[in-house]
Amino acid sequence: MINKIHKLEKAIVLLLNLDGWKLKWTGEGSESWDAEGLTPKGKECVIEMKFRNKHYNTKMIEKFKYDKLIGTGKVALYFVNDPKANYLFWLNDIEMPEPVKKYCPDTTIWTKKRVLKPVYLLEESKAIIINKNQNGLNKNNFENN
Repeated sequence: MINKIHKLEKAIVLLLNLDGWKLKWTGEGSESWDAEGLTPKGKECVIEMKFRNKHYNTKMIEKFKYDKLIGTGKVALYFVNDPKANYLFWLNDIEMPEPVKKYCPDTTIWTKKRVLKPVYLLEESKAIIINKNQNGLNKNNFENN
């Protein structure tokens, strides 16, 4: 499963780099984000990515992850792919809602154990919608590659 996620992360880095970004994938490192580098305007950035099998009207980011991204002092981005679209949140420009507590996996490596964590629920309207999916970019597109 993790190899499929890594393929998706690398694909997003490649696609963004084709559009003028200068990113490197950091998914296997000790960083708290999946890519870092420069935006098309040359600003240093970090990007956290999530790939969801189900569409939700709000996009959840753990407060811990948000704090790590913002704490870099760089442009902090949150990319979410779901069956409906690809969303890119420019976190530095968003007034964050109050955090709520949700049960989440205790680690990022899909576990059955869940713990209560503070999270932000971001409205889709706060994102740039990169594209609406017809057959969408999702984990299943990469199974045979």
